[in-house]
Amino acid sequence: MSLSRRGFIGLAVTGLAGSLAACGTASTIDVPSSAGGGSSSAAPVRATIGLTYVPNIQFSPFYVAEASGLYKTTGATVTLRHHGASEGLFTALAGGSEDFVVAGADEMLQARAQGLDLVAIAQFYRSYPVVGIVKEASPIKSAADLKGRSIGVPGKFGESWFGLKVLLASGGLTEADVKIIDTQYTQVAALRGDKVDAIMGFSNNDAVVLALDGVAVRTLPLTSGSLPLVGISLITTQKYLDAHPAVAKAVVAACMGGVNAVVKDPAAAVKTSEDYITTLKSDAASRTAAAKTLDATIPLLKDASGAVTPAFDAAQFAAMATFLKDQGLVAAAVEPTKAMSNAYQS
Repeated sequence: MSLSRRGFIGLAVTGLAGSLAACGTASTIDVPSSAGGGSSSAAPVRATIGLTYVPNIQFSPFYVAEASGLYKTTGATVTLRHHGASEGLFTALAGGSEDFVVAGADEMLQARAQGLDLVAIAQFYRSYPVVGIVKEASPIKSAADLKGRSIGVPGKFGESWFGLKVLLASGGLTEADVKIIDTQYTQVAALRGDKVDAIMGFSNNDAVVLALDGVAVRTLPLTSGSLPLVGISLITTQKYLDAHPAVAKAVVAACMGGVNAVVKDPAAAVKTSEDYITTLKSDAASRTAAAKTLDATIPLLKDASGAVTPAFDAAQFAAMATFLKDQGLVAAAVEPTKAMSNAYQS
């Protein structure tokens, strides 16, 4: 199974993918003894956070955390590192050039089943971002209505594929009941041009792009019941947690501070992101798209009560492990209790 593309963005919103700008600037302080186990003169612990795509407004919580100095409280040298478009989600983390990565917990379980010792330590997206998308005039009103229809997906991997598996199951369908079209990341164009009847996409990206293009669409929720998928989370390795538990906890707190700040003041988050996404300063259309994307992202960051919390639901994590195995998305069962931890949250 390919882990070569990220599930966080889906497609780059037109005009949002700018140069890295200030993302490579590290925030550095001396390591306190509680974090690094040494004196204040010791070299600071490294904490490189991988952001699994090019600069994008959906990473604004991390930009805000850095710009507001929250990472300076971690006792580590924190660097934000953007991935290239074709870079593997967990390649840098497994290879030791990153210490944390922002990615789907479901994709992390898939990688863990392949032998990577990864652990999710904070959940950022409280709602799963993947949805079915159809045009407003489509006769498709529910998952069951997809029978005999064509559905565009980027490929048989990643969160779009996982979401399709749930959507079909909720409609009592199998892959044999629909026509799956591999769109190679052109699913938005495929739906716009009526090349497919529906697509799997991200509520805070593909649906936004279509709306900005003047295409009226509706979204199909994956299920009306409990969703056996956990989305975007902060992921690290057990080795790093064993070596730097205090730093890991401080990084979680700083990241969650960024999430809270974005939820409270999205306009300020867009402004801060101008230093990371250069097109936001020069292009009004990019700023509009960024604001719309962030408006669609904020609901994903809050739980049903409207709160921002990093805590995982152990039962949902266990259900995800079972679902991935039952759907043939992992070759071997994954022990969910070893793949997630709430111990590094304040």
